[in-house]
Amino acid sequence: MFEALTDKLNNVFRNLSGRGKIDESNVREALDQVRRALLEADVNLEVARKFCDNCLQKALGQEVINSLHPGQVMVKICHDELVSLMGPVDTRIYYVQPGPTIILMAGLQGSGKTTTCAKLAKYILGQGRKPLMVACDLQRPAAIEQLKVLGEQIGVPVYLEEGEKNPVKVARNGVTAALKGGQSVVILDTAGRLHVDEEMMGQVADVAQTVKPHQIYLVCDAMTGQDAVNSAKVFNERLELDGVILTKFDSDARGGAALSVKEVTGKPIKFIGVGEKLDKIEEFHPDRMASRILGMGDIVTLVEKAQQQFDAKEMEKTQAKMAKGSFTLEDFLGQLRSMKKMGSMKDILKMIPGLGSQLPADIDDGEMHRMEAIILSMTKKERRNPDLIDGSRRRRIAKGSGAAPEDVSGLVKSFVQMRSMMKQMANLSFMDRMRLGSNLSKGALMTGKMPKISVQSSRLSSRDKLLKRRNRKKNR
Repeated sequence: MFEALTDKLNNVFRNLSGRGKIDESNVREALDQVRRALLEADVNLEVARKFCDNCLQKALGQEVINSLHPGQVMVKICHDELVSLMGPVDTRIYYVQPGPTIILMAGLQGSGKTTTCAKLAKYILGQGRKPLMVACDLQRPAAIEQLKVLGEQIGVPVYLEEGEKNPVKVARNGVTAALKGGQSVVILDTAGRLHVDEEMMGQVADVAQTVKPHQIYLVCDAMTGQDAVNSAKVFNERLELDGVILTKFDSDARGGAALSVKEVTGKPIKFIGVGEKLDKIEEFHPDRMASRILGMGDIVTLVEKAQQQFDAKEMEKTQAKMAKGSFTLEDFLGQLRSMKKMGSMKDILKMIPGLGSQLPADIDDGEMHRMEAIILSMTKKERRNPDLIDGSRRRRIAKGSGAAPEDVSGLVKSFVQMRSMMKQMANLSFMDRMRLGSNLSKGALMTGKMPKISVQSSRLSSRDKLLKRRNRKKNR
């Protein structure tokens, strides 16, 4: 997300930093380039103009011209303005007592509204609430069936009425069913159209007037740019929105909708969809998003993702194993799978401060899959004691995983080296480990690929070979 805009803005600040002594004309020239970058990212014209005017006033007021580091000062000014442009945002859902809390989801066809209903239901389920989804989209073929299937996948009940043509009646009955069933939140999936029309707006307005929802969210496709912003403006005039949910955010390289919707409509972005899976919904934080846009990383979101995927007790056990040097390939496999759940390697690395803006475009995630295949082709004994893997075992593992014997050997050697490093790192503080990890990443990942599993290692002495053979025989 925001790749094109991030690259252009970083070039502007880099050029400003390289000038040494600057004057007012240099600042104006830099902001003209920023304005063009925003317009190319499909940001609303008035929003781009206002943003640059505010940045110029602050730049001249803070004496960027006389600063020893004008580029850094400009980055700080632009960061603050981006936060102001997209915020403030309160991502909390306010639940009413007594329930149920009613949330109405509106949007155009193809925006991902029905899938977002399921994502939001899963998010609410994770907060300890009991949601019910109501199928009020009676226009689109198979919309009811889609919501039913999604509900089964996430374990959330779906209220539906086969053959009914009145969405107002379905919505009212759905709320009644939630009261009887003890559900604390009702999510209404309403009908959409290919474009905004009076019939659709009237239908959604009738549903809203009848059930009186506590929250109304508009679901927009981030990739449609200004069309999404214009749709939000029209819906808000008719429905009085509480917030916007931008879908397909991970596929939007420009980011015009995210930067424009709050300024144009006055309504905040509450959530963003960052993937196809039903857990890929995130709260929208303007300060974190501004840091990502400027290539400054997002360490808070990275830590939150890690906390969701890594169990605290398991991490303590792993930490103890690292300190003892008894970390096995089975443990490594578990860590590998948890990292894959956090997202692509490129997305993870971009959140590390100081590293995101330096990453090339072609980072290879396939190396993680190849590592997993090799480890899964080993026996339990081999995973727990890699010293057992001799030539014949190596050939068997290579055949089972579709890799070359050299790759199997390389993975084992890399793992042994990594285990030794982990033992040393276990005694370091958290910040020291982060610093070391960042330095290693900068050195090893600037090639655009995951660290290769084939590595060069020093040859074993005759005595070491003899000890290794004896150890192998003893463990058979």
